[in-house]
Amino acid sequence: MTLPPWLVPLGSGVHLIDTAFQRDHFDAAYLVVDQGRAAFIDTGTGRALPRLLGALDALGLAPDAVDWVIPTHVHLDHAGGVGPLMQHLPQARVLVHPRGARHLIDPGALYQGALAVYGQAEMDRSYGQLVAVPAERVDSSHDGLQVRLGGRQLELVDTPGHARHHHAIWDPVSRGWFTGDTFGLSYREFDVDGRAWILPTSTPVQFEPEPLAATIQRLRARQPDCVYLTHYGRLGDVQRLADSLLAQLTDMVALGRSVAPGPERHGQLRAGLLRLYVDALARHGCQLDPAQVAEALAIDIELNAQGLAIWLDRSASQTAN
Repeated sequence: MTLPPWLVPLGSGVHLIDTAFQRDHFDAAYLVVDQGRAAFIDTGTGRALPRLLGALDALGLAPDAVDWVIPTHVHLDHAGGVGPLMQHLPQARVLVHPRGARHLIDPGALYQGALAVYGQAEMDRSYGQLVAVPAERVDSSHDGLQVRLGGRQLELVDTPGHARHHHAIWDPVSRGWFTGDTFGLSYREFDVDGRAWILPTSTPVQFEPEPLAATIQRLRARQPDCVYLTHYGRLGDVQRLADSLLAQLTDMVALGRSVAPGPERHGQLRAGLLRLYVDALARHGCQLDPAQVAEALAIDIELNAQGLAIWLDRSASQTAN
């Protein structure tokens, strides 16, 4: 069968769906199929609905073959499409971190929080309106929960650090983690001789470096063969990538603590993050110049600077109290 270019089989019944959020090869949803039963892991935004449903059609799966829709967390580039998708899946249940369940049942606060970060124009362009999921179709995960999909058992573990409403999903068949944002971001334009480069994400508003470092260590301890990143794709060489993430996380914390509060802080954080990334990519062997790196990572630099600032302010407030 000929599949559309945005639907990529990765083996072991796992398929990548490029959701087309922001640009190609930036935001992935995954469709896992086993013995004719299916689960979506992350969905992209509501704009991804045609491709999510199109993936089922391309693989010859009826909508009632989907048992689970599992967002890794409720940030809109991962879970904005859950509500619209569930309207088309009569047998599916949503499985979400317990801290995120209420935001899918009543997405009003979620929308307002994203609006505060992105602004109305970007919300209209990239996200659209959110659709609530009926409470009776929402299940909450817990650390170590196992759920059946066909002949395999998926395991969910609590993975704080990027967000407190984040879990990761272990697939024993491919020996891979679906990591959402807890195992960083990696884009294919930075690959050098088949080796991926990765960076941590400190997107607002719940970035916490110590829990994130513990999460990275926990994921690597399973000795996975691969990780499935929402941003972007299936990666091997997990232990090397984990080392890189932990080292960069230390550098990000040091950068944040070196910058004084005030109106210049955001610009200084942005500039400092760009320097960290340019230097890391040069060590990786990437030939892109600083301007090209700045363009490719513009969204991430902006959001990481915001998230670092929020963490710094929260830490200062806790110390003062």
